[in-house]
Amino acid sequence: MKLSELLTGEAHHTLRGDPDTTWITAGTTFDADRVVPGSLFIAVPGHLEGGPDAVAPAIARGAAAVVVDDSCVLPTVQEGVCVVRVPDTRTAAAVLASRYFGEPGRQMDVVAVTGTNGKTSVSYMVESVLRISEGVKAGVIGTAGSRIGDELIPMPQSVLTTPESPDLQYLLGCMRDRGVGSVVLEATSMGLLTHRVDRTFVDVGVFTNLSQDHLDDHGTMEHYRDAKLRLFQGLCRHAVVNADDPVGASIRTMMPGAVTTYALDTEADYRATDLTVDASGTRFTLHHEGRKYPAAIPSPGRFSVANALATVAACHRLGHDLAGLVAALERMPQIPGRFERLTTAQGTSVIVDYAHSPDSLDKVLSTIRGFARGRVITVFGCGGDRDTTKRAEMGTIAGTYSDLCVLTSDNPRHEDPEAILDDVAPGIEATGTPFERCADRRRAIGYALSEAGPDDIVLIAGKGSEPHQIVGDELRPFSDMATVRECARSTGLL
Repeated sequence: MKLSELLTGEAHHTLRGDPDTTWITAGTTFDADRVVPGSLFIAVPGHLEGGPDAVAPAIARGAAAVVVDDSCVLPTVQEGVCVVRVPDTRTAAAVLASRYFGEPGRQMDVVAVTGTNGKTSVSYMVESVLRISEGVKAGVIGTAGSRIGDELIPMPQSVLTTPESPDLQYLLGCMRDRGVGSVVLEATSMGLLTHRVDRTFVDVGVFTNLSQDHLDDHGTMEHYRDAKLRLFQGLCRHAVVNADDPVGASIRTMMPGAVTTYALDTEADYRATDLTVDASGTRFTLHHEGRKYPAAIPSPGRFSVANALATVAACHRLGHDLAGLVAALERMPQIPGRFERLTTAQGTSVIVDYAHSPDSLDKVLSTIRGFARGRVITVFGCGGDRDTTKRAEMGTIAGTYSDLCVLTSDNPRHEDPEAILDDVAPGIEATGTPFERCADRRRAIGYALSEAGPDDIVLIAGKGSEPHQIVGDELRPFSDMATVRECARSTGLL
């Protein structure tokens, strides 16, 4: 496609070459190392693998054109390479990438899920109920990577839940080309703030909840909230929101006439009552437009029911049969890393969950405490280079609901793991609950399993289905559930 076609209607100034004779044949990228002949390199300030300093390397690798902003001091550019300046490279990137791949979001049903907790769960649920109820071929883009059904789409390793716009549009294009009818993606606060979701043409935006998290990125809860709300300021056609959450309730004034609500505690378009919770899941009654639907999900807890309501409401809004969606809920598989359960040979229940914020840890542990017959042993830590104010609070929550805590590393990143545990420990100490410190996460999981007996529950919280542990700048392969299985096998417990 000609660069001039990609730039149509966008404010820009040509510095070198001619966009009308420059052909982009190998996609768009922020990463100079991924440039191949025919690529469009977009120099985004602050991007680790790109930015203004990477213009020369990108050209050396064969970039057909380069897009920069006012912060870029251009190196000497060889003949034949077109250079265009735009007001903001991130906003321009979303437009250029979407157009390059033929605006794939317009050709599928797109659901984007945002909120502090529940994004991954709702994403998995949407894919599952569409597949189970009507055989819909659906794609998922989020924390656990990108896939169509069980088929992963290979991408460079990344810690981003919401991919950068060139990668996101590439993935949407792949899914469209493979006959996908619906796509569900996780829209993080930083993904929304940095325009990664722009030009995705979201049909339904889902808001789950807002609680303390990511203050290291946003500084204040107000800024964090505002980043989430970008999804409902022109990026989606219709909203499905949690009316039990004050922020969710406020979205109705932002999109009058285009909001569907769900709730457990207040009146809403989709509501759940009569919850019965045990270790195997939750039964409830779903109410919609005066009708009642008996429902069940294979995951315990009020938060799981809220996620189910969001799922059903979003899919029903897309035009799928409500009774079929509700019936499909009970047949959903376990969601990797979200209240994912395993029982050892001696009867110990092990639960792996992504809970890594005060609110999510409180919800998971209070649910477990509600059906636990034996002791509750909690293995958890806090991420490095992240909001430090939540560490002691999470210690208090773990100590309040647990009989034994094992403090360990989450993703320490560039912090000393022991220093992170020092921040968490006072919260547990205040509850009087006994605890052990073991910065090595594998050893910590092994210790917890060795301490547990029949009817005890071991919760391993914080990383969920993440396939790696971030130490410094290194992504080290690590899986909580795989480690549980290895430890259990080595001790004869599995």
